[in-house]
Formats: sequence, C-alpha cells, structure tokens
Amino acid sequence: MSMNAIQFQRGLSLPQFQALYGTEQQCERALVAARWPHGWRCTHCGCKRFFLTRNGPGRQLWECFVCGYQSSSIVGTVMEHTHVPLRLWFLAMYLLTQHKNAISALALKRQLGVSYKTAWLLKHKLMQTMSQRDARYLLHGRVEIDDAYLGGERAGHINGGRKPVNKTAFVAAVQTRTDGRPLYMRLTPVADFTNEAMRQWAGHHLASDCHVVSDGTPAFAQVRQVGATHERHVTGGGRQGVQTAQLHWVNTLLGNLKTSMAGTYHSFDHAKYAARYLAEFCYRFNRRFDLPAMLPGLLRALVSTKPLPLKVLQV
Repeated sequence: MSMNAIQFQRGLSLPQFQALYGTEQQCERALVAARWPHGWRCTHCGCKRFFLTRNGPGRQLWECFVCGYQSSSIVGTVMEHTHVPLRLWFLAMYLLTQHKNAISALALKRQLGVSYKTAWLLKHKLMQTMSQRDARYLLHGRVEIDDAYLGGERAGHINGGRKPVNKTAFVAAVQTRTDGRPLYMRLTPVADFTNEAMRQWAGHHLASDCHVVSDGTPAFAQVRQVGATHERHVTGGGRQGVQTAQLHWVNTLLGNLKTSMAGTYHSFDHAKYAARYLAEFCYRFNRRFDLPAMLPGLLRALVSTKPLPLKVLQV
C-alpha cells in the first residue's frame, strides 16, 4: 500500500518552529514583514517616511515623518491591545495549524502557561480569523453537499420541521477535483434546511459553474437559483445513505469531523460558536497540501483582520 504523500509530509517540526519564531524579536520581525511586505506606510496620511522609537519598555513604534502618527506592529490587527507575548501568539498558531486534530482552549492554556480566559480569547480570535479568511472564497466545479448537525441526541422536532431540538444545523460541502479526490471543504451553520436558507447559502458559497450533488433533501434544489446544476440522489437514512458512492467524500469528511471534535472537545456552546469551530476544521483541511506554509498564511490573515475584542467574540 503506497504512502499518502499529503498525510506523510514533513510539516513544520517543533525544532524548526523554535528556530524561526523562538524569540520575541524573531516574532516581531516576522509580523512586520507580513504586515508591511513593501515597507511601512502611515495609515493616516500614506507617508512612507518614519522614525523608529519606543514607548518606554514597550513595543517598537513607527512615527510618521509628516503627521507624527505613531503605531506599533499590532495596532489595527487582531492582536491589538494584547498583553500576551508575540512568541505565545506564534506558538498558539503553530499548535492550531500543525496538529491534525484541533486543540481545546484548556489544552492551549496548559501549553502556553496562561489563564483559561486568555487561552479561550486567543483561540477564538484565531478561529474567527480563519472563518473570515475562508469566507472570501467560492466553491467551483463538482460539489458534494449534505445536511448535518452539531449537538446532543435527537430529542424531537421544532414546529414539525427537520431541525432536531438542541442541535445546530450546518451544510457540509466538498469541492472535488477532476480525479474525484476532495479539494476544498466548507462547513456553514444555517437556521434550518428551508428553501430560503439554502437559497442564501448557495448565493454566498457557490459559483455559478458548480455541479452540486446532494441527497434527497428538497431544499438543496435551491442551488439552481445561482446557476448551478443539481444532481439529486434519494439515499434514505442510516448506513445506506452514508455508503452512497456519489456522496463518498462529504460523508467521509463528516465522519472525520465528528472524530476530531469528539476527541478534542468535552463540550462547547455550538449554538453560539459552531461557525468558528467548523471553520477551524475547514481551514486546516483546505491548506493540508503545504503544512509549513499554514502558519505564515495564518499570520498574514491575522495582520489583515480588524481587531476582535471580547465583546465582539462573545456575541
């Protein structure tokens, strides 16, 4: 049996990570290079001329030569106002991107040596950044989709609809390559599997060239509203539905998702935070072809994402 080249790639080893980002100075240089690859520019007046200074023992500051505006490397980014050293931010990014499965906030607390509140905030800032980054991309070509849920056991129905009580519904979508292998994945919470919800989902996530393959869920026909073609397979429930060849990859990856979450999280508020946890899984999967590049890519996303204070993350 041949080795899976993606699964057995080297990735970014811990010694390599420490050599690249082991000190605060190394992390600052990497952050500055990611934020201003073409050189610093004043966000107020656009000037490129500056003085370097420091505010006491604090971070290095860039002071505009023309307007006098001062800024640090983290102002205007997700890391704004952080009291956590940059080397711990980088270690958190490493742990979230290089592990096949996720890492809980509790495990992150122990690895970083910070409080649980700090670890939770840091993790959710990283997950929200991942979510916003992937939200920019549309799925193309052949796409398998399925309805799925996060939460406890089925306990009944609401208003006679499909949505079980105490569960969060989400759409699982997998774009496949011409050779049939999976390429990209999107996991998106929805209010329910209604025609209107599916119409909105398709408008946000599907390109018009999509050929969508689904089970018999009637609302999935709404993908035609964005110009996509639709191939429907009435599979029934249970093992028969899971073993449908035309939906092999979406069912396989949903199984991987369930295993990953069951092995990582004791519990979380899926009604509030499902989008972030699902986005974290997708972010790693969609970038699995080049593990060493995943951390620098997440860093570029962090410096281009607006600040995310706690009151925003807890909404």
